[in-house]
Amino acid sequence: MGEFELIERFFKRAALQADVGIGDDCAIWTPSPGHQLAMSADMLVEGRHFLSTVNPRDLGHKSLAVNLSDLAACGATPRAFLLSLSLPRADEVWLSAFTQGLFALADAHACELIGGDTTQGPLNVAITVMGEVPVHQAILRSGAQVGDDVYVSGHLGDARLALEAFRGTVSLPQSALELARSRMERPEPRTALGVSLRGVATAMADLSDGLLGDLGHILKSSRVGADIQIAAIQNLMLTRGLWACPQDLLQRCVLSGGDDYELVFTCHPSQHPHVQSLSESCGTPVTRIGRITSDPRLLLRSEDGDVLANTFTSFDHFS
Repeated sequence: MGEFELIERFFKRAALQADVGIGDDCAIWTPSPGHQLAMSADMLVEGRHFLSTVNPRDLGHKSLAVNLSDLAACGATPRAFLLSLSLPRADEVWLSAFTQGLFALADAHACELIGGDTTQGPLNVAITVMGEVPVHQAILRSGAQVGDDVYVSGHLGDARLALEAFRGTVSLPQSALELARSRMERPEPRTALGVSLRGVATAMADLSDGLLGDLGHILKSSRVGADIQIAAIQNLMLTRGLWACPQDLLQRCVLSGGDDYELVFTCHPSQHPHVQSLSESCGTPVTRIGRITSDPRLLLRSEDGDVLANTFTSFDHFS
């Protein structure tokens, strides 16, 4: 099977929102009136971002999910994406499963594939996603204000826990391993929550490299600091109820594990009831974990208010 047959069989679909989709030199897409484009790109490399044993259907899902998470962090509605795919060989069974996972998530978010590229080489999936947000309503990292509450969506740390299990540094019961692995390989982008937080959240980021690192991006951009209550993060790991997780491992996975693809955001304290209402309507739990401060440091505090040592380091591709 050649390159163009591969595209025709597995990736070409009729354009729905795009003016011109797959099959021309460029895709053409007209944004909705009164909206700005929001664009992001992510690359997933075998051995770096996913295991060689990953189910290709799950890989298709995750490849798009990590991009949709970036749109969610800006409060943008997904519209379209480009896919660049490097494959060792044209494996029809693998491609069928990969595209099933990819398009199931794409269809669920009304985000259509409108172009890209394919080549032969080491397995590598690169996606550029495009969305829309009403003019001047994008939620950026730079808007956090002193006194704002800090929230996180969903659950944190389980993806890193799965990675530690595959590395052999921790032994998990089968039920905990399966749940943790699903969090690592099939993250759910918080698109509905992100869009609903427009006009409510003052700043937001997606959690890809670890809570402290990604919150740190907000703090740096907003020129503020934060106090994080260590007690507030104790129940954020979804698998905690399935085994006796050591406290130091739990904190390391939750605070700096990465690969969560949840949202961290800030809001004025008066918005707390509204945030809770949005959480319920979106079906996504949120947890208030701290507060923005004028002190530029990111501090971890015990229940007694003591400052705890922060020895956690978030994921860095070149470290």
